[in-house]
Amino acid sequence: MTGRRRAAKKGGPPVIDPYLPGTGNFGYRVSRYELELEYKVAINRLAGSATITAVTLAELKTFTLDLSAALAVSKVTVNGKRPSQFRTSAGKLHITLGDRLPAGAAMTIVVRYGGTPRPIRTHWGDVGFEELTEGVLVAGQPNGAASWFPCDDHPSAKASFRVQISTESPYFALANGKLLARRARAGMTTWVYEQAEPTSTYLITLQVGVYDRHRMAKNGVEIFAVLPDRLREDFTYDFGRQQQMMKLFVKLFGPYPLADGYTVVVTDDDLEIPLEAQGISIFGANHCDGQRSSERLIAHELAHQWFGNSVTVQRWRHIWLHEGFACYAEWLWSEHCGEESADELARHYHQRLIDSPQDLVLADPGPRDMFDDRVYKRGALTLHALRKEIGDSDFFALLKDWADRYRHSSVVTDDFTGLAAQYAHNSLRPLWAVWLYSPKVPPLDSLS
Repeated sequence: MTGRRRAAKKGGPPVIDPYLPGTGNFGYRVSRYELELEYKVAINRLAGSATITAVTLAELKTFTLDLSAALAVSKVTVNGKRPSQFRTSAGKLHITLGDRLPAGAAMTIVVRYGGTPRPIRTHWGDVGFEELTEGVLVAGQPNGAASWFPCDDHPSAKASFRVQISTESPYFALANGKLLARRARAGMTTWVYEQAEPTSTYLITLQVGVYDRHRMAKNGVEIFAVLPDRLREDFTYDFGRQQQMMKLFVKLFGPYPLADGYTVVVTDDDLEIPLEAQGISIFGANHCDGQRSSERLIAHELAHQWFGNSVTVQRWRHIWLHEGFACYAEWLWSEHCGEESADELARHYHQRLIDSPQDLVLADPGPRDMFDDRVYKRGALTLHALRKEIGDSDFFALLKDWADRYRHSSVVTDDFTGLAAQYAHNSLRPLWAVWLYSPKVPPLDSLS
């Protein structure tokens, strides 16, 4: 609400999230996306349709969807009728209906579109649909979904997805969820995936490459690998402890939140950083070196399946609830392996934060700093301080409760601090005051 009032005072339109004022839309809620797409790798050409099932939250005459300017819209229907007008501008598809829809009305929006997709330029670099040397990846965080389909691109706007993608037969195409069908015809292969669990648009991905798919684990949670054959030997060693990671995180955080297992993709290109998607993590060839040098990142991305992908922030200011938790999971894995303990790692990174600029408020770091490493490390330190304060038994019970209570939901920092209060014998307000709401890094003795 503060963001909406702030925008109104400036005379601009209302915004859903001040960190991404141009992203997200008003007046409706999407429950499902069905994408039927064709992608030509050699010429980077995407074409197809999106069928969007939604309900109006207010009386609607006009509404918008997020969509990159690189994609042209050829036809729109709403409940089977052509609207009186549609146009694209400033990353939005604007639709004007012939007749008003009342609040609570069902909407089926069909958008036919196509073009040469490209990433969206942001404060944090290019995000979204990105060409590889031979193939493509989608790295959607935080607002890259609109680079390849029309959507309500905001983390709190969760929906189910069906993705049908046709591409040249030499390529393997991966999207989120269960593979329902794979059909080859006339040099093209069509892949159909169903993601049943409510998912934020930025967590929907498309991966296309000359890959093979292998099952890594079938006892407990199924784990799959999708990667070039040349990397398989190093991958087997580098990612060989994922099943043990999964068992540890299920023990500490509760059941794995998805029905259709977990897939790791390794692209044939190097990537600066790995990234998470719903049920999928994407790594570059450089993260597969036969030295296990990226194991902390492997743990980090797996932990996001609970913290970030299932339990997702309502607004990006609360990003520490994703990154601080995933970073702390790295420390828990290290501790479990008999390597550096969480306490040793906390003390190491505490000193690094002391030596860094102390101008970041964890609970509201600002849009330019929301992916700053200080958010990751200070978020993990905040959890370690909480663990010290309430003890291991209550701390890990809290994490399980958090993951279960808000499974496939959206949250804010107050949700976590409110729940944590139920596991504490003393007030946690002093802890939150210094760790979440003050830019100064608290002294190390607050960890003991």
